[in-house]
Amino acid sequence: MISDVLAEARDKMNRSVEAAKDDFGNVRTGRANPALFQKVLVDYYGTPTPLGQLSTMSNPEARMLIITPFDKSALKEIEKALTAAQHLGASVGNDGTIIRAILPELTEDRRKEYVKLVKSKGEDARVALRNVRRKAKDELDALKGEIGDDELARAEKELDAITKSHTDAIDDALKKKEAELLEV
Repeated sequence: MISDVLAEARDKMNRSVEAAKDDFGNVRTGRANPALFQKVLVDYYGTPTPLGQLSTMSNPEARMLIITPFDKSALKEIEKALTAAQHLGASVGNDGTIIRAILPELTEDRRKEYVKLVKSKGEDARVALRNVRRKAKDELDALKGEIGDDELARAEKELDAITKSHTDAIDDALKKKEAELLEV
């Protein structure tokens, strides 16, 4: 019973850490990265569809991304979605078969904004970890009559250790992303 609660908490925390790292990856640094554009939603035949499912993306230059849609009829919608994605700040050009998205040079102010954004995402991930911990702690407390106090105390210590290791993983990823953003 205790091991099931701890295993479930560990699994959910692992997923929270991976989601945080994925979110950090979607914040741009100095180079155009296709991952920045993966989650841009395009209105494809009335359905919001991630850009990564509608096209291939490559970056031949540091600040340019070439987007080649699988369906040429979606070109205008993709262009509209990229233009609407304010967080990217990309200038978008369409030549009839491909779309070129050119990202502006990062200014110091823009880098600081991105650092704030990443810190906010990091705090959201820590909150998610605390919520998982709270739920697991409640489940352990519900087992109080079935298990001894020593086992419960041991399980709570292990839960705290799991939480700390996952929080440290988020903090490490946050520090790496901050350093990457502030690097000129």
